[in-house]
Amino acid sequence: MASSIMRHGYRIINGASALAALPLATRKMPVDVWFGGARSGDGGGPLVKARILKQHFKDTPIGYSLLYLLSNALYLPDPVMAAIRARDIPIVLNQNGVFYPAWHPQGWEKENARIAGAYHRASHVFWQSDFCRRCANHFLGERDGPGEILPNAVDTKRFKPLIGEKRDRPFTMLLTGMIGPSTAYRLSSSLDGLAVARANGLDVLLHVAGFVDKAVQGNATQQIERLGLQNAVRFLGPYSGADAPAIYQSADGYLMTKHNDPCPNVVIEAMSSGLPILYSASGGVPELVGPDAGVGIPVEESFEKIIAPEAIAIAEGLERLIATREKLAVAARTRATNKFDLSKWIGRHQTVFEQLVRDGQVNQ
Repeated sequence: MASSIMRHGYRIINGASALAALPLATRKMPVDVWFGGARSGDGGGPLVKARILKQHFKDTPIGYSLLYLLSNALYLPDPVMAAIRARDIPIVLNQNGVFYPAWHPQGWEKENARIAGAYHRASHVFWQSDFCRRCANHFLGERDGPGEILPNAVDTKRFKPLIGEKRDRPFTMLLTGMIGPSTAYRLSSSLDGLAVARANGLDVLLHVAGFVDKAVQGNATQQIERLGLQNAVRFLGPYSGADAPAIYQSADGYLMTKHNDPCPNVVIEAMSSGLPILYSASGGVPELVGPDAGVGIPVEESFEKIIAPEAIAIAEGLERLIATREKLAVAARTRATNKFDLSKWIGRHQTVFEQLVRDGQVNQ
């Protein structure tokens, strides 16, 4: 409740500041980008994305010629966006996921209505996956305007395989991210699958890196003891962006059982690090991994309930992944460098920004 009130207050203050600065804003070359009050940081998708973008495009809250918005970090009221568009200032929206009953049962309609304003006012939309595009058109209303699918990206020179080191240990799977009550099933399903795999004779370990809610970890500890996994699971704790490449390099494969994840950066980071992906075949993840860089576990596509893969399906997927690890690892790294390199992502942003500011439209 407190965080919600703080976000609402920030939106009001940010919107008022935007209106005060609006008379100075106009569409002009060169490109001067304002990120709409989106904050930078190291602790989550929109924070990291804003930080990377601001490293390449100076954040210009006064005198900007283009407004860039993140759908999961919107801090401008709709009337402010309308006033900006009325001044012929382009708006680019990076559209991630939407709200739906399964994971946001209270107020999902209200949250989607807030995103819909930016979605339909935007001059151009970057959908992070085709899944994001389909969900946005379904929950926010069919968009009448240009856009393109542009998945997230990573610095493939930082996130790279560890070459030449021989590892005298069992095959190690990695699970990363923030695990709270709403995503605790990611951890519990992974542990259930690990237990079945080991019971079937696979010598495989699981490393868990990132913030894990205290209550969730307590439940996981009990589950680990119940399943006899005390020597097979290791919690590495939270890590910084600087530490991330080494975290991925410490593993042999990556495990993602989150349902309907739109475009998780962690999967791209893992692929860039040469890790094959074992994943819930839902959301945008199948688009990221493709046919050759991992093993998908079929699950139902639902927006009314969260569906985790069955333990036996995870175990069978682990067996397939380990058996073809070398081939999958090469494909994962190749796919990441070809499709998700940060320089290409920034370059596409630069091209779209320049075309919008100069011509008012984007050449597809």
